[in-house]
Amino acid sequence: MGVSTCTPEEGIAVVTVDFPPVNALPVQGWYDLAAAVRAAGADPKVRCVVLAAAGRGFNAGVDIKEMQRTPGHDALLGANRGCYEAFAAVYDCEVPVVAAVQGFCLGGGIGLVGNADAVVASDDATFGLPELDRGALGAATHLARLVPQHLMRTLYYTSRTVTAEELRQHGSVWRVVPREQLNHAARELAGEIAAKDGTLIRLAKAAINGIDPVDVRRSYRFEQGFTFEANLSGIADRVRDTFGSDTGTSTARGTESSTAREQRS
Repeated sequence: MGVSTCTPEEGIAVVTVDFPPVNALPVQGWYDLAAAVRAAGADPKVRCVVLAAAGRGFNAGVDIKEMQRTPGHDALLGANRGCYEAFAAVYDCEVPVVAAVQGFCLGGGIGLVGNADAVVASDDATFGLPELDRGALGAATHLARLVPQHLMRTLYYTSRTVTAEELRQHGSVWRVVPREQLNHAARELAGEIAAKDGTLIRLAKAAINGIDPVDVRRSYRFEQGFTFEANLSGIADRVRDTFGSDTGTSTARGTESSTAREQRS
């Protein structure tokens, strides 16, 4: 359980997240993930990083149970900063990052995938931001890197999800494969990238980031300010207390409802 790194092939580092049951990361988990991605990218022998997850889903966002049982705003501040660090680590990684996504990719998962350089997904993968139903805001910055503007807004306001195949049609997912082929497909793409010269691929990553039209760090930090405002006003707690309940707002539409219940259990 936790975050681990392995190097299954020359030039490739695989960073794997494993926080059962649904990969909802506690505060320290986000910091550990950031550290692992940064370390992998800084290794001169690594030319591509694969970001993967164990279990049935890629990421269910922050650990809401931790936030609910922690008095005051310490957990909220920790989650805000931890997510910021993890998302930035993926974006700033010295080498390209390929996200290998299975099952659900929600909340903070969108922040990771939206900042990745390439995405390979299993055919059961779904992507979305249920933030409004969790008493939070954020990661619209990253969802906007996966879908067109109006679709992003609709998904954000409704908390609906989209499939990997829909994202492939929008050009943000490279390949959609059966789950049992996901690791192979992700490493296959990573291997093609890792075959390039290590110095040149680092220059390419820096150059592409340099021409990005949106400063993802500043944009996401701006969003986080509204999350904190919602918490200070008490709105967030009121909404979060109904998260995953039968009487509360349902974002789940299938996978998300069961994920929500597991986060609360």
